[in-house]
Amino acid sequence: MSREYSEIISIHHPLIPVILGSGDQHLRALKSAFNVNIAVMGDEFTIKGDKADVLKAVRLIDHLREMAMKGELTEAGVNDALRMMDDDQEIDVSGVLLDSVKVAGRTRNVSPKSPRQKEYLQAIKDKDLVFGIGPAGTGKTYLAMAMGVHLFLKKKVARIILTRPAVEAGENLGFLPGDIADKINPYLRPLYDALYSMMNIEQVAALVEKNIIEVAPLAFMRGRTLNDSFIILDEAQNTTSEQMKMFLTRLGFRSKAVVTGDITQIDLPSSKKSGLILVREILKGINDIGFVEFSQKDVVRHSLVQKIIQAYEVFEEKK
Repeated sequence: MSREYSEIISIHHPLIPVILGSGDQHLRALKSAFNVNIAVMGDEFTIKGDKADVLKAVRLIDHLREMAMKGELTEAGVNDALRMMDDDQEIDVSGVLLDSVKVAGRTRNVSPKSPRQKEYLQAIKDKDLVFGIGPAGTGKTYLAMAMGVHLFLKKKVARIILTRPAVEAGENLGFLPGDIADKINPYLRPLYDALYSMMNIEQVAALVEKNIIEVAPLAFMRGRTLNDSFIILDEAQNTTSEQMKMFLTRLGFRSKAVVTGDITQIDLPSSKKSGLILVREILKGINDIGFVEFSQKDVVRHSLVQKIIQAYEVFEEKK
């Protein structure tokens, strides 16, 4: 039977309530995740248990202290930290979570929740064209939106343009009821949802009215040159090769474009190949273009989403 191991960590006293969480909820989460006993007395954490588990808990508490010192420690942050360490015990948790993007509205800061998300944000900062490819729930569109809002608020771009193919209606929307806004809004609603979480509704409405923020189907991009803009093409797996080429050649001076999509959820007719799949082959040798590939490990929605994606991947492999 292995001998119990213990470690003591000293922490600046004002940070302790933040690390413990409301009603000690963070403390309970740590105890449960690492199967250790943690006692807090004065400014000291005493951690006891199996040596490997204790050392993991010590590392995570050090990361939580870094986040608390920056005023960035939340319940969601603790959960993200636990999830990341479960995937990779050596990961720099605080380094990932503290790499935040400042926005407005209800969400003041948007932080990456995995190393791949951090890589994605850095690619958008460094390059004018970035492709984020991977399953639903990996933050591809949300993080791109955060960077767009951030750059707009810093006056690095003059406009934000959000687009996606309305492939479910075959981009032939005439049979749907209402005016053009009524016809296209259901297909663009996810983009509005992300936007409303970062800017208040009145601000978004005013900017949309002035055409500073534009949300439109991909077909509306044809024949335009988009300067001084941050452009997001969402659901790009549902573009044809011709549509993808049309979109990419819209990029104007002082603009950035982010293309997001999930190549496992293509709604195109079987006779058409996804423009997102083809573009990886066509543009892979151009250094100024970033390709970031997400996996089910990067899913940051409900924990069941990750399991569902994994189950589908296993099923598809069997087929």
